[in-house]
Amino acid sequence: MKRLPSMRQLQYLVALADTRHFGRAADRCYVTQSTLSAGIRELESMLGIPIAERSNRRVLITPAGLKIAERAGALLRDAEEIVELARVGTAPMTGDMRLGVIPTIGPFLLPRVLPVLRARFPQLTVYLREEQTAPLLARVEAGDLDVGVIALPYDTGDLTMDVAFEDEFLFACHASHALAGAGEVPLDALEGEQLLLLEEGHCLRGHTLDVCRMGDPRARAQFEASSLHTLVQMVAAGIGVTLVPRLAVDTHITEGTDISLSPLAVRAARGIGLAWRRTSPREEEFRVLAATLRELTSD
Repeated sequence: MKRLPSMRQLQYLVALADTRHFGRAADRCYVTQSTLSAGIRELESMLGIPIAERSNRRVLITPAGLKIAERAGALLRDAEEIVELARVGTAPMTGDMRLGVIPTIGPFLLPRVLPVLRARFPQLTVYLREEQTAPLLARVEAGDLDVGVIALPYDTGDLTMDVAFEDEFLFACHASHALAGAGEVPLDALEGEQLLLLEEGHCLRGHTLDVCRMGDPRARAQFEASSLHTLVQMVAAGIGVTLVPRLAVDTHITEGTDISLSPLAVRAARGIGLAWRRTSPREEEFRVLAATLRELTSD
């Protein structure tokens, strides 16, 4: 019978391929560097091929090693899901949940949701990571995150989605602006306005352009901000106008500023949803989480 690599050896390989550094890989696996190095050498001996090229300055993973590391990562995720499947079957909404959230949602939704989750599910520990949509979804697909909270529409590939609620956009301008205090703002009134946007990588940028029926070539000439809070301060300074999600408005992001908020004549909103791997055994838990978000934002 052929000898098979151990799960521990595969963990060493994946960590080394990710970090390209024996010390950091050892720290990730909670072992000494010599233990990890010995494990990699045993794996190379078992497979009969070199996996890593070692030097004093860096570690290079061989082409074959990269392919093996990719398959090893998939095997490790499958093993984790087997354990999760058993746990969920006996005690749902317990243990650890690695939750990703995008920056234009996290600060405005999580303070409302996390206390409720702690009260309802005291045996559940939520670990948070804030990241822009594309890298966040990549982490979900790779198994680094269990589930992600994102804004829609967005191409989520093969991930499963549950839309929890809609988040309406409001028109924001300085109190001295001609459209300040308008009961409703028609979209054609935005033509020629200095539209402020978030920088590339934030999906709110694309959603704003879609609502305003503007394309990227025109948008590139406008001011850009790195966060929604910065965007609001730019509007408060009279630099331009923008669209602000109701979720942020409800957490008083414009309070204390000279900003006027008005609904659009044609209702426009982004969807807020959860994304997870189709193979995840925790789908029932994620549906519960989506229902909780829906409940807490329904008033």
